[in-house]
Formats: sequence, structure tokens, C-alpha cells
Amino acid sequence: MVMAVASGDLLSEKASAMRASLERSQTITDDVVSILGSFDHRLSALETAMRPTQIRTHSIRKAHENIDRTLKSAEAILAHFDQYYQAEAKIIKGPHEDVKSYLEAIDQLRRNIRFFNNKKGFKNDDGIAIRANNLIAEAISKLEEEFKRLLSSYSKPVEPERLFSSLPNTMRPSSASPGHDDDSSSKNHSYMHSEPHKNNADTVVYTPPVLIPPRILPLLNNLTEQMVQAGHQQQLLKIYRDTRSKVLEESLQKLGVEKLNKDDVQKLQWEVLEAKIGNWIHFMRIAVKLLFAAERKVCDQIFEGFDSLGDQCFAEVTTNSISMLLSFGEAIAKSKRSPEKLFVLLDMYEILQEIHSEIEILFKGRACSKIREAVMGLTKQLAQTAQETFGDFEEAVEKDATKTAVTDGTVHPLTSYVINYVKFLFDYRSTLNQLFQGIEGESDSSQLASVTMRILQALQTNLDGKSKQYKDPALTHLFLMNNIHYIVRSVRRSEAKDLMGDDWIQRHRKIVQQHANQYKRNAWAKILQSLSIQGLISSSGGGSTAGGDGGSSGASRAVVKERFKAFNTMFEELHQKQSQWTVPDTELRESLILAVAEVLLPAYRSFVKRFGPLVENVKSSQRYIKYSAEDLERILGEFFEGKNMNDSKR
Repeated sequence: MVMAVASGDLLSEKASAMRASLERSQTITDDVVSILGSFDHRLSALETAMRPTQIRTHSIRKAHENIDRTLKSAEAILAHFDQYYQAEAKIIKGPHEDVKSYLEAIDQLRRNIRFFNNKKGFKNDDGIAIRANNLIAEAISKLEEEFKRLLSSYSKPVEPERLFSSLPNTMRPSSASPGHDDDSSSKNHSYMHSEPHKNNADTVVYTPPVLIPPRILPLLNNLTEQMVQAGHQQQLLKIYRDTRSKVLEESLQKLGVEKLNKDDVQKLQWEVLEAKIGNWIHFMRIAVKLLFAAERKVCDQIFEGFDSLGDQCFAEVTTNSISMLLSFGEAIAKSKRSPEKLFVLLDMYEILQEIHSEIEILFKGRACSKIREAVMGLTKQLAQTAQETFGDFEEAVEKDATKTAVTDGTVHPLTSYVINYVKFLFDYRSTLNQLFQGIEGESDSSQLASVTMRILQALQTNLDGKSKQYKDPALTHLFLMNNIHYIVRSVRRSEAKDLMGDDWIQRHRKIVQQHANQYKRNAWAKILQSLSIQGLISSSGGGSTAGGDGGSSGASRAVVKERFKAFNTMFEELHQKQSQWTVPDTELRESLILAVAEVLLPAYRSFVKRFGPLVENVKSSQRYIKYSAEDLERILGEFFEGKNMNDSKR
């Protein structure tokens, strides 16, 4: 009981202590709150007191920032003024000593103008902007002069030797320049050098000459860029055209190019004209593949970045040179047509076809369209003239009325001329196929075959007419045999064989044989008649040849004598006459003599064997049997050798 009371008193004391402690904590809390409230009041008062100072400090900082910006702006403006005055000094000095520095000064001026134009305090009509613009105008004017000076100082005509050295080795002239009219070999130069080109066009490499040193071209390009930016394209175009076109024309003139019109061409003798055409072909190749190619390279580098302006400059620079070259071609195409001109027309057509791809590449763009059209126009004109010349030639062959006497029945000059003409045509087979392209209903080859057949038919028609000039029918057929055989043999040995076909060849070989048979019939029928027994004997079997088995009984010695005398006279006349005739083809001549011998000699042997005894024992028997069969065979070997009359008498 006592312990319980003691424990309750202890708890009561602890509770009283805790209450007292809590009361003290509350008092402290109240004191802290009171103190903090006092601080808050003081801080608010302090903030209120400091606000004006803060505002002044911020204003001062802003002012400093504005001052810094203004100073920097002023420094930039002063720097641009310095740059302007430096550029002005360079421009006043001129571009002659240091073009690169001069161009940099112009660029600097442009940057200055842009800078001041973007500044609110500066206007376009301010003195600095006006002075800068005027200075640029002055600078560009000096640039034009510098561009002209540089371009002129490095623009020189190209000597022919430099151009020849730029050609492939196989196409370089082996002697004097082809520009000289009195150079008899100039024509051969052109044609000789065109042949390997036609065969190996893909492997031939041309090296255009360097017209302006490479180190100068970038400088000219920089000048071009400045002038274009200043809007001086027309001035630039005029300077470039006037300078380069003159140099290009002089280069062609040094080479030997002439500007000839139709009247000039008509006055020239054919040999001179042919040489000039050969030279023109050579000149076209040199002009396009070397000169114009080199000029295009220069133009592209100077006007890099300004393609349309470059095309226009190139077109205007080359217009006069192209006109000079094409004028001669046009004069030839428009001149009076003649058969001998066909091959030079084809040569001219070929060179234009050869350079077609280069023309399309070099003369690209709208500005060069007229030049491309002019070259294509001449190509078509030459093709048309060549086609018309074909028609003229066919008609001329058929109507040829030359009175050239071919007394020995050999191949007529017209025949050899036409055949050589046709052979030459086949050297241009691919070119002719191009000419015949577009003919409706026929392939190129069949059209060429058709044209060739028409020409040969026209020749045969003319030869038929010429053969009627002979009074001796045997010579008429010998003449036709010789000429048609020559035609057939020539066709068989040429490229025309495949085109004409075996049927054509076989058909005309039969015609040759027919004329050979007609010759034998007309030349030897009468002399063979003298060896027949008809009219010699009265017994049956009349009409048989002297080779019969009936012997000579019943034959009149006098008639036999007359027959032998007649044979001798006719054979001698035939020998005298036909030894002057000619069969120029050895194989044909031998086969014709053999054909005659196969008929004549057996008949003669039979006649002599049967009727020879009637005259062998008479006085002067050799007057009748003058020849043995071997003699006749030997003398026949002298036929068709084309001997003159004095040779025959000897």
C-alpha cells in the first residue's frame, strides 16, 4: 500500500516537471516568433531603402552595354572606311601591276556598299555609297581595258606548221602546205590522208593546239566574272568577238582558206578546182577538229559559270570563219554539174559526215543553232547535187555521141571510163548508201545496185549504137564482144560482184558468147563455104563437106584450083584485116582463136586431103596449096594483135 502511494507521487512529480518544461518551450517559441517577425519587418524596410540604388545600378550596366555596342559598331564602320580607302587606292592605281589585288579591291568595295546599305544611318544617296558605286564603275571600265589587253596580247594566229603537227602522224602533209595552188601534190595530200581516217576514224586522235597559255585563262575568267556582275555582258561579248574572230580568220587564211563564190569557181580550170577541193576537205578537218575545238576550250574556260554567254561568244567568234569555209562548199554544190565532179562531191559530203558529231558538240546551245543549220544545209545540198549528178551521168552515158574511132574493135574509151567510174563509186559504197537512205521501198544496197545496173545498161545501149558505125558485121560483133566482156570481167573482179549478183554475170557472159558466135559466122562462113564440096562434084552426096569418103572423082580440076585460090585470097585478106583488130583480153583472144581453129583446120585438112591430089602434079602447085594446116594454125595466132597496116605488109 505504502509502495503504491510512493509510485503515484513519483508520477505526479514527473508530470509536473513535463508541464513546466512545455510551458518554457512555448515561451521560447513565442519569443522566436516575435524576433523573426521583427526581422521580416526590418528586411522589408531595407529592401525598400535599396530599390533606388538597384535601379541606378541596372541603368548604369545598360548604359555600359550600349556604349560597348556603339564602340564596336563605330569600329566596324571605321574598318569599312579604311577598307574602302585601301580599295580606292588600288583601283586608282589600276590593274596592270596586280590584277588579282585589283579584283579583290572591287570585291571589297561591293562588300562596303552592302555594309553601308544595311546600316540605318546610311542611305544610298549618301556620299560614301555614291563614291563607292562610281569607283566600281571606274574599276569595271579599267577591267574591260585589262581584259582586252590580256586577250589581245595572247591572241595570235596559229601557224600552219603548228596545226599540221597537231594532226595524227598518218594525216600530216609530207611536203609543202596544201594551201598553194601550184603545188601539184596538194590534192594527193588531202585524198591520201582522208583514206586512213575513213577506215580508222575511231582510233585517230587529234590534239588541238593551245591558243592561250593555261595560266592566263583563270585570270580572264575572274575578269569575266566581275564584268558580268557589273552587267557588262555586251561589252565583254564585243571585246571577245572582235579579238578572237579576227585571229581565227587569220589562222585559216594562213592555212590557205579562201572565200570563193559560184562565179569564182566557174572560172577555174578543173585541175585547179580539183586541187582546191582536196585542200578544202583538209581545211575542214583541221578547222573543226583542231582550231574550233581549241577555241571552244578557251571559250569554256574563260566563261566558266556563264554557259549561255560562252555559247554566244563562241558562235560570234566562229561565224565568219565558218562562213568562209562553207562558202566554197556552197559554190561547188551550186556550180555546173559534170560527171567528174561526182567524186569530189562525195569527198566533200564525207568530210561533213565525218565532222558531224564534232559540230554538234562544239556548236551546242541555242546561240550556235544557225551554224549547225548552215553545216547541215550544205551537207544536204551536196547530197542532192551528188544524186542529180548520178542522173546526169546515166543520161550522158546513154547519149554519148563522141566520134572517137575504135577501128580495131577493142574496148571503147567510153567503156573503160564508165567502168572505172563505177569502180570508184564502190570505194564510196557506205557514203552512197547514206545518200540513198530514205528511198521508199528499197534498201540502200538494192538502190545502189539499181543505179549501177542502170548505168551499165545505158553504156550497153550506147555501145550498140556505136557498133553500127562498122561496115563489117564481124567487126561489129567483135567490138560488142570485147566491150561486154570487159564489163563482165570488171564487175567480177570488183565489189560490184556481190551487189550485181551471179544471175547478172551469167546473163552477160551468155551475151559475150553470142557475139563471139556471131563474129565467127560473119567472118568465117564464106571461107568455110570455099572448103565445101558443094559445086565440085556431080555425084550424089552434094552438099557434104570435103571430108567425105567419096574421093575427088568427078571434081573439076579447074574448079578445085579456083577453090584453093579463093581460099588463099580470103584467108590472106582475113589475116591482113583481122591481125589489125584487137581482142585485148588474152584469155578471150586465145579462146576465140581456138574456136575458129576448131572449125577451120579440120575443114581445111579434109579439103586438102580429098582435092589436093588434083593440083599437086600441076605446074606451080604451091600457088594453090600455099598453106599447111600447121601454117594456118600459126597464122591464126597472129589474129587480133592490133598490128598496124605496115606491120601486116612486112
